[in-house]
Amino acid sequence: MKPADNDGNPVPSYPRELALPVVSLSGWKDSLATALLAIERHGRDRVRLQYADTGNEHPLVEEYVYEYLPDALGVTIETVRADFSKEIERKRTYIDTVWRDEGVAEDTIKTALEFLVPTGIPFLDLCVWKGRFPSRRAQFCTQELKTRPLTRALFDIARSTNLYVENWQGVRRDESSARKNALVWEDGDCGLWIHRPIATWTAQDTFDIARRHGIKSNPLYSFGCTRVGCMMCINTSKSEISNVQSRWPFVIEKIEKWEFIVRKCSKRQLATFFFFDSKEGRTDIEHYQANNIRQAVAWSQTSRGGQQFDLEHFMPRSECSSQYGLCE
Repeated sequence: MKPADNDGNPVPSYPRELALPVVSLSGWKDSLATALLAIERHGRDRVRLQYADTGNEHPLVEEYVYEYLPDALGVTIETVRADFSKEIERKRTYIDTVWRDEGVAEDTIKTALEFLVPTGIPFLDLCVWKGRFPSRRAQFCTQELKTRPLTRALFDIARSTNLYVENWQGVRRDESSARKNALVWEDGDCGLWIHRPIATWTAQDTFDIARRHGIKSNPLYSFGCTRVGCMMCINTSKSEISNVQSRWPFVIEKIEKWEFIVRKCSKRQLATFFFFDSKEGRTDIEHYQANNIRQAVAWSQTSRGGQQFDLEHFMPRSECSSQYGLCE
């Protein structure tokens, strides 16, 4: 019978001095707090930090993770990146054969093959391979860009050490309804344990531990961002789209270019980053025209159900818009 905590949940049975914490680091407050807790409990020499580079992060996040945190934490940050070159090559074969057998127009096939090539940007290559962007209903990006490459890296570490590898994750129960029952310990695949040491923490707790260690928070929190992962994320809210357009219009331009490329790899020529305006009877091209990133930006600057422009969206953004009181 496996050991369990007071609530009956499983816990590891091996001595803690034989544990090897590997923290999944994203650069946001929860993963930073988890890394600091791991350092407190096990020391810098024992902790491993891994960052999944999706190729869709804000430059400020990349600067924070690659330049600031390694020195501030005193721990090397290891980077993992998903590679979809094999999947793209198989998709090219599929288009060149199955699409042609299905009677897809030759111009569509030719265009798809022209644009269906690896770019070296994991997020874009994933969308090029799929012929679409992820969505809230089909949120395959997290699994493909983070979970799988990080898991492969964990197994590589496990094979090269005699210690018990633990995947430490910055998950808090009050983040969302989907995480309200997150276990502190979970027995993972092939004997790897998953640990969520801040499951019962609040957002304020995560900032408090950073302040205690003298570590600066991700700068995006000072610019009104509540999420600092992908820029943008397919779960980005209406107000967040407006904030991005106002502060970093180059991000909108990037998404616009990516929409063009992914569309060219799509059989239906319909690929938009967001899909917020659906109506019966529209053609694919009409749906694209109503939902492309420029239309999403215009929609984000409206109020009253999207029918009236909100003048506040056109006012200059303040230098600090932190929701967490980080600007004192």
